[in-house]
Amino acid sequence: MNQEIRLFGAIAVRPAVLALISQFETTTGFTVAVRWELNPAVKKQIEAGEVFDIVITNPNLVQDLTALGKVKAGSQVAFGRIAMGVAAKAGSRPLDIASVEAFEQALKSARSIAYASEGTSGGYFFGLLERLGIADEVKPKLVAIPGGQTAQAVGRGEAELGVVPVTSILAAAPEVVLVGRFPAELQSYVDFTIGISAGSTNAEAAEQLSEFLMSAAVDDMLAAKGVERR
Repeated sequence: MNQEIRLFGAIAVRPAVLALISQFETTTGFTVAVRWELNPAVKKQIEAGEVFDIVITNPNLVQDLTALGKVKAGSQVAFGRIAMGVAAKAGSRPLDIASVEAFEQALKSARSIAYASEGTSGGYFFGLLERLGIADEVKPKLVAIPGGQTAQAVGRGEAELGVVPVTSILAAAPEVVLVGRFPAELQSYVDFTIGISAGSTNAEAAEQLSEFLMSAAVDDMLAAKGVERR
Protein backbone atom coordinates (compact mmCIF):
# COMPACT_ATOMS: atom_id res chain seq x y z
CA MET A 1 0.00 0.00 0.00
CA ASN A 2 1.31 3.41 -0.98
CA GLN A 3 2.13 5.51 2.06
CA GLU A 4 1.31 9.21 2.08
CA ILE A 5 3.53 11.63 3.97
CA ARG A 6 1.87 14.89 4.97
CA LEU A 7 4.38 17.72 4.76
CA PHE A 8 3.42 21.10 6.23
CA GLY A 9 5.90 23.82 5.40
CA ALA A 10 6.59 27.53 5.22
CA ILE A 11 5.93 29.28 1.91
CA ALA A 12 9.53 30.51 1.72
CA VAL A 13 10.90 26.96 1.38
CA ARG A 14 8.21 25.79 -1.05
CA PRO A 15 10.14 26.40 -4.31
CA ALA A 16 13.18 24.52 -3.05
CA VAL A 17 11.35 21.58 -1.49
CA LEU A 18 8.92 21.08 -4.36
CA ALA A 19 11.87 20.69 -6.71
CA LEU A 20 12.94 17.64 -4.69
CA ILE A 21 9.64 15.94 -3.91
CA SER A 22 9.20 14.10 -7.21
CA GLN A 23 12.71 12.67 -6.91
CA PHE A 24 11.94 11.38 -3.42
CA GLU A 25 8.61 9.90 -4.52
CA THR A 26 10.20 8.14 -7.49
CA THR A 27 12.98 6.69 -5.35
CA THR A 28 10.85 5.51 -2.43
CA GLY A 29 7.38 4.93 -3.85
CA PHE A 30 5.90 7.18 -1.16
CA THR A 31 3.50 10.01 -1.94
CA VAL A 32 4.08 13.41 -0.37
CA ALA A 33 1.02 15.60 0.21
CA VAL A 34 2.15 19.18 0.75
CA ARG A 35 0.61 22.22 2.38
CA TRP A 36 2.18 25.67 2.60
CA GLU A 37 1.51 28.66 4.84
CA LEU A 38 3.46 31.61 6.21
CA ASN A 39 5.58 30.69 9.23
CA PRO A 40 3.23 32.06 11.93
CA ALA A 41 0.26 30.28 10.33
CA VAL A 42 2.13 26.95 10.28
CA LYS A 43 2.57 27.06 14.04
CA LYS A 44 -0.95 28.35 14.71
CA GLN A 45 -2.64 25.69 12.60
CA ILE A 46 -0.61 22.84 14.09
CA GLU A 47 -1.48 24.12 17.57
CA ALA A 48 -5.14 24.04 16.47
CA GLY A 49 -4.88 20.39 15.47
CA GLU A 50 -3.66 20.36 11.86
CA VAL A 51 -2.53 16.82 11.06
CA PHE A 52 1.01 16.47 9.65
CA ASP A 53 3.90 14.03 9.50
CA ILE A 54 6.78 16.45 8.89
CA VAL A 55 7.05 20.21 9.30
CA ILE A 56 9.55 22.77 7.99
CA THR A 57 9.43 26.19 9.63
CA ASN A 58 11.48 28.58 11.78
CA PRO A 59 13.60 26.92 14.51
CA ASN A 60 11.91 28.80 17.36
CA LEU A 61 8.49 27.68 16.13
CA VAL A 62 9.60 24.05 15.92
CA GLN A 63 10.97 24.40 19.43
CA ASP A 64 7.62 25.75 20.63
CA LEU A 65 5.74 22.92 18.91
CA THR A 66 8.08 20.41 20.53
CA ALA A 67 7.37 21.89 23.96
CA LEU A 68 3.66 21.54 23.21
CA GLY A 69 4.12 17.87 22.34
CA LYS A 70 3.27 18.40 18.66
CA VAL A 71 6.79 17.67 17.33
CA LYS A 72 8.75 14.60 18.43
CA ALA A 73 11.60 15.55 20.73
CA GLY A 74 14.98 14.84 19.16
CA SER A 75 13.67 14.84 15.58
CA GLN A 76 14.64 18.43 14.84
CA VAL A 77 17.37 19.10 12.25
CA ALA A 78 18.50 22.41 10.78
CA PHE A 79 17.36 22.45 7.14
CA GLY A 80 19.04 25.62 5.88
CA ARG A 81 18.73 29.37 5.65
CA ILE A 82 17.40 31.82 3.08
CA ALA A 83 18.81 35.29 2.49
CA MET A 84 16.70 38.42 2.07
CA GLY A 85 16.70 39.94 -1.39
CA VAL A 86 15.22 42.67 -3.54
CA ALA A 87 12.97 41.84 -6.49
CA ALA A 88 12.15 43.89 -9.58
CA LYS A 89 10.04 43.30 -12.64
CA ALA A 90 11.92 41.70 -15.52
CA GLY A 91 13.27 44.31 -17.91
CA SER A 92 13.61 46.99 -15.24
CA ARG A 93 16.63 49.27 -15.21
CA PRO A 94 19.69 47.84 -13.42
CA LEU A 95 19.81 48.77 -9.75
CA ASP A 96 22.78 48.87 -7.39
CA ILE A 97 22.14 47.65 -3.83
CA ALA A 98 25.62 46.27 -3.11
CA SER A 99 26.44 48.76 -0.33
CA VAL A 100 24.40 50.05 2.58
CA GLU A 101 24.34 53.51 1.01
CA ALA A 102 23.22 52.17 -2.38
CA PHE A 103 20.58 50.00 -0.72
CA GLU A 104 19.15 52.96 1.19
CA GLN A 105 19.13 55.10 -1.97
CA ALA A 106 17.32 52.40 -3.93
CA LEU A 107 14.59 52.21 -1.29
CA LYS A 108 14.23 55.98 -1.08
CA SER A 109 14.09 56.31 -4.87
CA ALA A 110 11.55 53.55 -5.46
CA ARG A 111 7.97 54.57 -6.21
CA SER A 112 6.60 51.59 -4.25
CA ILE A 113 7.96 48.57 -2.37
CA ALA A 114 6.07 45.34 -1.73
CA TYR A 115 6.71 43.36 1.44
CA ALA A 116 5.25 40.30 3.14
CA SER A 117 2.65 41.69 5.52
CA GLU A 118 2.33 38.54 7.65
CA GLY A 119 5.67 36.77 7.39
CA THR A 120 9.02 36.73 9.15
CA SER A 121 10.70 38.75 6.41
CA GLY A 122 8.23 41.63 6.64
CA GLY A 123 8.81 42.04 10.35
CA TYR A 124 12.56 42.17 9.84
CA PHE A 125 12.26 44.72 7.03
CA PHE A 126 10.14 47.05 9.16
CA GLY A 127 12.71 46.93 11.93
CA LEU A 128 15.54 47.50 9.46
CA LEU A 129 13.94 50.69 8.15
CA GLU A 130 13.80 52.01 11.72
CA ARG A 131 17.41 51.02 12.33
CA LEU A 132 18.57 52.78 9.17
CA GLY A 133 16.64 55.91 10.08
CA ILE A 134 14.67 55.97 6.82
CA ALA A 135 11.34 54.64 8.09
CA ASP A 136 9.47 57.96 7.80
CA GLU A 137 10.60 58.36 4.20
CA VAL A 138 10.09 54.79 3.02
CA LYS A 139 7.04 53.50 4.91
CA PRO A 140 4.52 55.58 2.92
CA LYS A 141 5.71 53.70 -0.21
CA LEU A 142 5.20 50.23 1.25
CA VAL A 143 2.62 47.88 -0.23
CA ALA A 144 1.52 45.09 2.13
CA ILE A 145 1.13 41.79 0.27
CA PRO A 146 -0.49 38.80 2.03
CA GLY A 147 -0.22 35.08 1.44
CA GLY A 148 3.35 34.75 0.21
CA GLN A 149 2.64 36.62 -3.05
CA THR A 150 5.16 39.46 -2.66
CA ALA A 151 7.40 38.58 -5.61
CA GLN A 152 4.43 37.82 -7.85
CA ALA A 153 2.95 41.23 -6.98
CA VAL A 154 6.09 42.85 -8.36
CA GLY A 155 5.72 40.82 -11.54
CA ARG A 156 2.13 42.05 -11.89
CA GLY A 157 3.29 45.65 -11.55
CA GLU A 158 1.68 46.26 -8.16
CA ALA A 159 4.98 47.58 -6.80
CA GLU A 160 8.26 48.67 -8.33
CA LEU A 161 10.39 46.65 -5.92
CA GLY A 162 9.80 43.78 -3.53
CA VAL A 163 11.59 42.77 -0.36
CA VAL A 164 11.29 39.05 0.24
CA PRO A 165 13.35 35.87 0.78
CA VAL A 166 15.47 34.99 -2.27
CA THR A 167 13.69 31.67 -2.84
CA SER A 168 10.44 33.47 -3.60
CA ILE A 169 12.13 35.84 -6.04
CA LEU A 170 13.86 33.06 -7.97
CA ALA A 171 10.60 31.12 -8.13
CA ALA A 172 8.78 34.08 -9.69
CA ALA A 173 11.07 34.13 -12.76
CA PRO A 174 10.90 34.99 -15.62
CA GLU A 175 8.46 37.79 -14.77
CA VAL A 176 10.63 38.85 -11.82
CA VAL A 177 14.39 39.22 -11.42
CA LEU A 178 16.62 39.16 -8.37
CA VAL A 179 18.17 42.62 -8.13
CA GLY A 180 20.46 41.31 -5.43
CA ARG A 181 20.73 40.13 -1.86
CA PHE A 182 20.78 42.61 1.00
CA PRO A 183 24.25 44.04 1.72
CA ALA A 184 26.17 41.82 4.13
CA GLU A 185 25.92 44.38 6.94
CA LEU A 186 22.12 44.36 6.69
CA GLN A 187 21.49 40.74 5.78
CA SER A 188 19.17 38.68 7.92
CA TYR A 189 18.86 35.02 7.12
CA VAL A 190 15.57 33.26 7.70
CA ASP A 191 16.44 29.89 9.25
CA PHE A 192 14.40 26.73 8.82
CA THR A 193 14.26 23.50 10.79
CA ILE A 194 12.65 20.14 10.06
CA GLY A 195 10.63 18.33 12.71
CA ILE A 196 8.67 15.05 12.77
CA SER A 197 5.16 14.96 14.18
CA ALA A 198 4.91 13.36 17.61
CA GLY A 199 1.60 11.83 16.53
CA SER A 200 2.58 10.69 13.04
CA THR A 201 1.32 7.31 11.90
CA ASN A 202 4.01 7.36 9.20
CA ALA A 203 6.95 8.38 11.36
CA GLU A 204 9.40 6.04 9.62
CA ALA A 205 8.49 7.37 6.18
CA ALA A 206 8.63 10.95 7.47
CA GLU A 207 12.11 10.29 8.84
CA GLN A 208 13.17 9.01 5.43
CA LEU A 209 11.94 12.25 3.87
CA SER A 210 13.80 14.27 6.49
CA GLU A 211 17.01 12.34 5.80
CA PHE A 212 16.57 12.88 2.06
CA LEU A 213 16.06 16.63 2.48
CA MET A 214 19.16 16.79 4.68
CA SER A 215 21.40 14.71 2.39
CA ALA A 216 24.43 16.27 0.72
CA ALA A 217 23.12 14.94 -2.60
CA VAL A 218 20.47 17.67 -2.74
CA ASP A 219 22.65 20.58 -1.58
CA ASP A 220 23.30 21.88 -5.10
CA MET A 221 19.63 21.76 -6.03
CA LEU A 222 18.69 23.63 -2.88
CA ALA A 223 21.40 26.25 -3.51
CA ALA A 224 20.05 26.83 -7.01
CA LYS A 225 16.66 27.60 -5.47
CA GLY A 226 18.09 29.94 -2.83
CA VAL A 227 18.47 27.71 0.24
CA GLU A 228 21.93 27.84 1.82
CA ARG A 229 23.31 25.12 4.05
CA ARG A 230 25.41 26.29 6.99
